[in-house]
Amino acid sequence: MTRRRWAVGGGRRVAWLAASLALVAGCSHGREYPPDVIVVALANTPLNFDPRIGADEASQKTHQTLYNNLVRIDDELRVVPELAESLTNPDPLTYVATLKRGVRFHDGSDLTAADVAYTFNSLLAPDFISAKKGAYRLVESVRAIDDYTVEFKLSEPFGSFPINLVLGIVPEGAGRELARHPIGTGPYRFVSFAADDRVVLEANPDYYEGAPANAGLVLKMVPDDTMRGLELRKGSVDLVVNDLSPDIIRTLLDEDRVRVATAPGVDYAYLGFNLRDPLLQDARLRRAIGFAINREAIVKYLRRDLARVATGVVPPLSWAYAEDQLSFAHDPDQARRLLDEAGFPDPDGPGGQPRLRLTLKTSTSETYRVQAAVIQRDLAEVGIDLELRSMEFATLFADIIRGNVQLYTLQWVGVTDPDMLRRVFHSAQVPPIGFNRGYYISADVDALLDRATRSTDDDERRALYAEVQRIVARDAPYVGLWYKTNVVVYQPDLAGVTLSPIGDYTFLQHVHRSSTSTTQLQQRP
Repeated sequence: MTRRRWAVGGGRRVAWLAASLALVAGCSHGREYPPDVIVVALANTPLNFDPRIGADEASQKTHQTLYNNLVRIDDELRVVPELAESLTNPDPLTYVATLKRGVRFHDGSDLTAADVAYTFNSLLAPDFISAKKGAYRLVESVRAIDDYTVEFKLSEPFGSFPINLVLGIVPEGAGRELARHPIGTGPYRFVSFAADDRVVLEANPDYYEGAPANAGLVLKMVPDDTMRGLELRKGSVDLVVNDLSPDIIRTLLDEDRVRVATAPGVDYAYLGFNLRDPLLQDARLRRAIGFAINREAIVKYLRRDLARVATGVVPPLSWAYAEDQLSFAHDPDQARRLLDEAGFPDPDGPGGQPRLRLTLKTSTSETYRVQAAVIQRDLAEVGIDLELRSMEFATLFADIIRGNVQLYTLQWVGVTDPDMLRRVFHSAQVPPIGFNRGYYISADVDALLDRATRSTDDDERRALYAEVQRIVARDAPYVGLWYKTNVVVYQPDLAGVTLSPIGDYTFLQHVHRSSTSTTQLQQRP
């Protein structure tokens, strides 16, 4: 068995990067890399390459290229093996994963059960700080039985436990250096990272499923929507997944410059509230805001129908979705009545002084700034003066985690299991160990989620999760805006482009140019 020595980079990687960058001066049409390198535009810079820690969208997308999970989500939103050859449940408190053989990390060392156990035991360690820790609170122990068998022991039954094994596996002993110098088993190997600029990855020729169809990826940070469209137009970017505004997509299609593929998605855009704020602790105010927002107009005109009006975190594609939960129709009169009940009367009639003032924080993305402006207008119609503050994503995310917000807009990406309700709304899941960023507290919801977590009967779990969705919809710690339709916009000479319901980046290993197109590009001066 080959064991690892911790090292970063390497002469071959540096040479590959240097050769790629040397083409900048010689290539026309704004292209910096050879045609067999796929350039993907990202809206935000990844914050952390360690899959145990990085929870922002850009980080998770990057993880999908560098790491493999023990299990994965298939196109029917079911948990299936990935690095695991099999996953069994011999008793309610035990799961056993048998690993595939012949998988190697990027440093050449073998993947073994010790690496898997180390990855998950990291998240059980008291001094390890990660928002993902809350998913493993019922894990009592993780141990390697032998080189290719891992046993997970739970403190109580947990029906949704397998979904929490969708986590990139890191090498045994990996520490803080992984945040900036990742080593995984995935189809691509890390070459370099320049914050707010790009991540450069090379194809892994030793990937256990076979080498990628391209030579590498460049994940290029282009924070402005319009610039991402322009880079597609001039050919300096090959592909954008779910990071273009609908208006720009429509413009590019009208010009017949690109191809577009779509598929139903599960990403969930929402308006969040900080329930520690004295004003926002009243559910009537939160519901009033829900009724004031014209979400149908946002979907039709801002999203160009590349979305569906959302209800809650659990998507309609899920087996546990509750169809009878409250959904906020656009009803300004109902919003005004609720504001009156909550003690926010109109001081001087329509068009005069506002009932109250609030602040909404959002990202600098044009899509979200325009959406925030629409929400601002809708709330003004019912007497709420909304101040807008747009900021770079890293700053916005940090403010949300710290509770330095009143209202904010954000997305949950790739929601596939109803256990997400526990991670987002259980009182034990407040930061820094969980995702209850609005500090929502409900004894009834906690009790229902605890029962659903312990149950291994799908019918019982469905009923419990449905009741949670009904209560949460009524309490409105979130106002759902829309579920995203997955959209990939790409150059017409690319092949192998597909989309999954979670809009992940795993398909990139299959993307390549046709031989004719590649030859033409290589002949350019």
